[in-house]
Amino acid sequence: MFGLKLKNIGFILLGSAIFSFGVVHFNMQHNLGEGGFTGITLLLYFLWDVDPAISNLVLNIPVFFIGWKLLGRNTFMYTVIGTFAVSFFLWLFQLNTFPIHLENDMTLVALFAGVFIGIGLGIIFRYGGTTGGVDIIARIVNKYIGWSIGKAMFVFDFIVIVTSIFVILDLAQGMYTLVAVYIGARVIDFIQEGAYSARGAIIISNSNQQIANEIMEKMDRGVTILNGEGSYSKEKRNVLYCVVARNEIVRLKSIIEQTDPHAFVSLTTVHDVMGEGFTLDENKKPIEI
Repeated sequence: MFGLKLKNIGFILLGSAIFSFGVVHFNMQHNLGEGGFTGITLLLYFLWDVDPAISNLVLNIPVFFIGWKLLGRNTFMYTVIGTFAVSFFLWLFQLNTFPIHLENDMTLVALFAGVFIGIGLGIIFRYGGTTGGVDIIARIVNKYIGWSIGKAMFVFDFIVIVTSIFVILDLAQGMYTLVAVYIGARVIDFIQEGAYSARGAIIISNSNQQIANEIMEKMDRGVTILNGEGSYSKEKRNVLYCVVARNEIVRLKSIIEQTDPHAFVSLTTVHDVMGEGFTLDENKKPIEI
């Protein structure tokens, strides 16, 4: 549809619903702030009872027209869809609110606020959308001032949170807000990188070809042979690189140890993998998960 993927739109809507549920049921019900434009909408809500569903659109729409060229067509369209979806679900959940009485345990409130917002935003980011305002502002600052996007977003979030603490939140609520923001950031990273974590193996051995054959035959995993050179010895030798699932590490180590117990092996965490055996089958067609 207009070059957009219906699957991506579906997940962006899902992420928007999860995000909005967290904002309404944890932040709004228990007086917690947030960073970014969400923090501003909450600030307006706590001060003057402005509906976040409306202020979210009022704040974001002007920024769209300023920064749409920086996002690219598809990301811009996904962002518009996500922003309108967030406003819709904020309105919907305010009409049908589930009372969550955790006033006596603000630690749980901060935890769940961070988890719901993190999962929601993580899904939106993973499927091509953005949160709109702050992301676009950060890109503009990066282009014209030279700050990194991460630094610009951090400064903006910091200003919003500190303002919330001085204007409407007490010290305890401000501290719980910081906890929720931190948890949300970690959850976003987790969703972005993927719950699935593979392992990359770099193998240096005098029996490289034999190890490669064993990996391909017994594990059905591809192996890439790289050209290497010892820094001290200046000896040229091949280096093997392969990626395996986390639960295949023991088998990989066993194959290497049986073939060459003296092999040098370096294992690294691979947060996301694309290609045959992971996202594509042997016929190069996508594996539906």
